Amino acid sequence: MARRSTTEDGADVDPDPGRQPPLTVMESATAAIEHLMELTSKSVEGVTSMEPLEDGRLVEIEVLEDRRIPSSTDMLALYEVEIDVDGNLLAYRRIARYARGSTEIGGRGRR
Repeated sequence: MARRSTTEDGADVDPDPGRQPPLTVMESATAAIEHLMELTSKSVEGVTSMEPLEDGRLVEIEVLEDRRIPSSTDMLALYEVEIDVDGNLLAYRRIARYARGSTEIGGRGRR
């Protein structure tokens, strides 16, 4: 068990006082959305899932890839966006593309 550093009055001492705490879930989602929108210029429909990783988060985001008339024929896509604990982009990839309302999400089920 690691020994904690404390002051004379017993208060914990932060081993790295300049380091910001990790992003909250909402901050992580916002960072992932901003990165994806900047890279793809696509409209985000929403965050569909988020998983903690050892060094950040994996965020799954649904985007509007191709707007059509009627809107029920729009093409959507799922992207995985990996960010670190500070919200920096590590990786992103499109994992599925499908028509709005499709029950088969790109031939692969959601996790």
